[in-house]
Amino acid sequence: MKETRYKKDLAKFDAEKIYSFDEVLELIAGQPKRNFIESVDVAIQLGIDAKKSDQNVRGSLTLPHSLGKEIKVAVFVDDDKTAEAKEAGADFVGSDDLIEKYKDGNIDFDVAVTTPSMMKVVSKLAKVLGPKGLMPNPKSGTVTDNVGQAIKDVKHGQVRFKTEQAGVVQGTIANSSMDKEKIKDNLDSFVTELKRLKPASSKGLYIKAIYLSTTMGPGYRIDTSQY
Repeated sequence: MKETRYKKDLAKFDAEKIYSFDEVLELIAGQPKRNFIESVDVAIQLGIDAKKSDQNVRGSLTLPHSLGKEIKVAVFVDDDKTAEAKEAGADFVGSDDLIEKYKDGNIDFDVAVTTPSMMKVVSKLAKVLGPKGLMPNPKSGTVTDNVGQAIKDVKHGQVRFKTEQAGVVQGTIANSSMDKEKIKDNLDSFVTELKRLKPASSKGLYIKAIYLSTTMGPGYRIDTSQY
């Protein structure tokens, strides 16, 4: 069954073709329906040298439209920030008790938030959270004294990204049930933020290629001329 669905997805897929955004959305809408709502993911090839530290691109962005899925947030804070974190909607709040809970690697959250003063405590989980990409980081907005706003941003639909091998940046920008206009707005915002973060030492074409895909679908290359 899975193989049949995959073949149907590939039936209209041309790996050599560069599609317009509207064409990609039509293809995504026509894919076989799954028993869950798929995410819409973007992969962007940047014109950078990923081996050079001054050309690494990393950051976070609160998208114009929510991703439409529940994000569980664990917040490591002192007692004076506990009420703020709970009021903002944090799923798990604590300090040493959370360190003890997660030290064995049984992670039940999607994003970790903490304050600068608590980083020394949270660093005890570096070997657990680091490999999973969950370690709080100031550049992604997850290490801040304004934990309430950070939690709200994450819950709304904050995408975090960083340069991977070969200069590729990836992120989830929507889900397959969202309106085309909302998906386009989120994609535009993501690309705009990447352009804002363009390293000064990066020369030549910066946005080299953009691929859009769903969780179970192929990656469609989008015309980058609009960017």
